[in-house]
Amino acid sequence: MTVSVEWEVKATEFANCNCSYGCPCQFNALPTHGDCKYVAAFQIEQGHFGGVRLDGLRAVTMGMWPGPIHEGKGTMRVVIDERADPRQRDALAKILTGQETEDMATMWWVFGAMSPTKLPPVYAKIELEVDVDKRTARLEVPGVVSSKGEPIRNPVTGAEHRVRIDFPQSFEYRLGEIASGTSQVTGPLAIDLKDSWGLFAHLHLSHKGRLN
Repeated sequence: MTVSVEWEVKATEFANCNCSYGCPCQFNALPTHGDCKYVAAFQIEQGHFGGVRLDGLRAVTMGMWPGPIHEGKGTMRVVIDERADPRQRDALAKILTGQETEDMATMWWVFGAMSPTKLPPVYAKIELEVDVDKRTARLEVPGVVSSKGEPIRNPVTGAEHRVRIDFPQSFEYRLGEIASGTSQVTGPLAIDLKDSWGLFAHLHLSHKGRLN
């Protein structure tokens, strides 16, 4: 893809999908249950799309596929911070659906390319709290999605269990804190996840891919 607008984003991510805690996708294996459903939220610390600043904004992406993501036939939707002005809304919509991005450079490009059905964006208040080190998160978009993240716990002692994935070749994150997530999405893209794969990470992405 020829990119006409350069962009860059530093953000904190909390994501939850229907796979088991290992998430086979991270290891080039098929999804735990054969299909894929996910919710991901982003707090942008710094970012720009050309001359449009994105600092302080939030966004959510969600999607589902009847099989592995690479087989396509997916449906996705984005939620964009209601505080964003029209130029910021357009910028975030393009970034989150893989537009103005080199081929295969980010997970957003892959999700967009593998989702022929893209539901209209939602512009809403996004309540988001994410602590990567503590592996805790709370996401609320009234009437759309409710999600939380927490540490995986030892089934015998209840103690917090910490696992990280060091992923040099990832088009999403360099170091991911793995946790447990629970999410409910209502509306035309209904998703119900409980105690499944959760990911916490600091992201640094651009139209060319991951930067660190």
